[in-house]
Amino acid sequence: MTTAHNTTPQYPFTAVVGMDDLRLALLLNAVSPAVGGVLVRGEKGTAKSTAVRALSALMPHVDVVGGCRFACAPDAPDPGCPDGPHETGAVEDRPTRMVELPVGASEDRLVGALDIERALSEGVKAFEPGLLADAHRGILYVDEVNLLHDHLVDLLLDAAAMGASYVEREGVSVRHAARFLLVGTMNPEEGELRPQLLDRFGLTVEVAASREPDQRVSVVRRRLAYDADPAGFAARWAAEEDELRHRIAAARELLPGVTLGDAALRQIAATCAAFEVDGMRADIVMARTATALAAWAGRTDVLEEDVRQAALLALPHRRRRNPFDAPGLDEDKLDRTLEEFGGADEGTDGEDDPDGPDGPDGGGPEGGGQPPQDGGPEESPRTESPELPHQQEREAPEGPEAPEAPERQEQPAAPEQPQEGAPGAGGQKAAVGATEPFRTRRLDVPGLGEGADGRRSRARTAHGRTTGARRPHGALGKLHLAATVQAAAPHQRARGRSGRGLVVRRDDLREAVREGREGNLVLFVVDASGSMAARKRMSAVKGAVLSLLLDAYQRRDKIGMITFRGTGAELALPPTSSVEAGAARLEQLPTGGRTPLSEGLLRAHEVLRVERMRDASRRPLLVVVTDGRATGGPEPVGRAARAARLLAGEGTASVVVDCEAGPVRLGLAGELARELQGTAITLDELRADSVSALVRTVQGNRKAA
Repeated sequence: MTTAHNTTPQYPFTAVVGMDDLRLALLLNAVSPAVGGVLVRGEKGTAKSTAVRALSALMPHVDVVGGCRFACAPDAPDPGCPDGPHETGAVEDRPTRMVELPVGASEDRLVGALDIERALSEGVKAFEPGLLADAHRGILYVDEVNLLHDHLVDLLLDAAAMGASYVEREGVSVRHAARFLLVGTMNPEEGELRPQLLDRFGLTVEVAASREPDQRVSVVRRRLAYDADPAGFAARWAAEEDELRHRIAAARELLPGVTLGDAALRQIAATCAAFEVDGMRADIVMARTATALAAWAGRTDVLEEDVRQAALLALPHRRRRNPFDAPGLDEDKLDRTLEEFGGADEGTDGEDDPDGPDGPDGGGPEGGGQPPQDGGPEESPRTESPELPHQQEREAPEGPEAPEAPERQEQPAAPEQPQEGAPGAGGQKAAVGATEPFRTRRLDVPGLGEGADGRRSRARTAHGRTTGARRPHGALGKLHLAATVQAAAPHQRARGRSGRGLVVRRDDLREAVREGREGNLVLFVVDASGSMAARKRMSAVKGAVLSLLLDAYQRRDKIGMITFRGTGAELALPPTSSVEAGAARLEQLPTGGRTPLSEGLLRAHEVLRVERMRDASRRPLLVVVTDGRATGGPEPVGRAARAARLLAGEGTASVVVDCEAGPVRLGLAGELARELQGTAITLDELRADSVSALVRTVQGNRKAA
């Protein structure tokens, strides 16, 4: 929704503590919106949203055509504006809008709603603008952008690529301009972004809570002071806010005069080539970012330090090759590349003299390696960024929820494992690495679901092929034109139809029923007992689970992982959308001890019971990775069979990945699959490209049963 106009002042941007990279990235976009926005990745509670919302108060005001709902510029109005054509008249001066897109927003709320009833009966394009129209010439902020529904992501991609939004309903089309600064925040533990959307963000920054006690004290003090007296707190920072606002305006004026020399451009191209980023967007973003950095520092020449800082902001999120890769950049390799392709352009001043008037330590307001803020310890030049105006030493008794110094985000900690000789350890062996992941066959949940959009199992969704029509429940979705005409046709004489137009009433409208695919909850139950402990065997098992994790990421599933060994089972990964967390748990999984199969299945039953209460529409798929042996606890075989029947009785769709190897096979995994009323497949059959693989799905097994 659009930010509301209220009397509570926004938390001041200049009062934010630490988080230099985040503040710099936001300010560079304020100087040059062409940079393309910012993606902020970080753990919860690091004031990501506070910093982003504070930016809007620093943005220059915009002139709009009076009364235009689409924020047309008076000097260049959109010729296709739905409120046009515009006549010369009143001009409104208003602050730059920051529009927030909720994760659960509907398609109509994002792109706007078209009144189909009036369009059919009156031929009138009655259009109610959405959030994309509100964000035109402003900021579109998406908190938890990685949790956004896929169809909304597609609409955002289209609007960002074309600078316009299209709303179409059965041949009736409305178009309006939609150019905005896209800012998103996300917690990587909750899942990653699709590569297409990731690439749309010009810059990315990682944020984490500071580990310095003094800085944390400052954060708390300022937050408490702001909460106690927002107006008074904002007033104390008003001078710094004005100074920063004027500096942004000055940098914007200087930006067109900044020269991007051939040497800097060669360094940009060489850097993007060296790090093997896809496409050319990275080169363009780096060039725009380096130019904005020079303008921000008050210079008209782009220096090597600008190129370096631009690479650190623009390339890390474009380096990922699969969802298990952590974003990042090898800074030593970056320095070697810049040095190899460095060199001054002819006619440029100061590049050969680092202390000259346009060098890092001279000239404009700041150069490229300034002392850190707040009198903190001096940092290495490679982590420094141009200093902000408010970064002078200043006593402030206040303390807000402010960001902190950027630190590299830690990987999710592996679950604690019992020590050798401890209860349940059962002769624990060290973790082994996984084999290379491979493309797996799709495993489906039978029936027709109604869960969140995804790519795994059949479901009734808002997108997909049309399979029928129904009366709309609430707002009309996708119109089923033929069914609407069929419903209205018998009543035309009674309604007094006299012309060629069809008299359509609200009760005649029918919306399309569509069938697409949904994302599921894929719960892995992995046997980590001694029978699986042979190194080559466990490596293959981990490779198979890693492949299934990658498949779950691509199909928009939630995942969870249970492991069992020794005397019990452990929830190694609670259900989450982060496959990275799953891969991290899998990598450090040790093996050894007996095989408490029943404990693993019972733990799966409990996890699925809780998840069903949280989200009844997301159907589960249980994937048990085992050789089928059951040796742990009293009456292990019978207890495991009863646990399997308990899961089957609740209709849980199951797949057993048979890890048994060797010339003599007992077929115990197949027996487990029959008790689960599921499907058993071997590791070889799991491969999509395996010649010997059989086309087996859960649904096929149910039909056979």
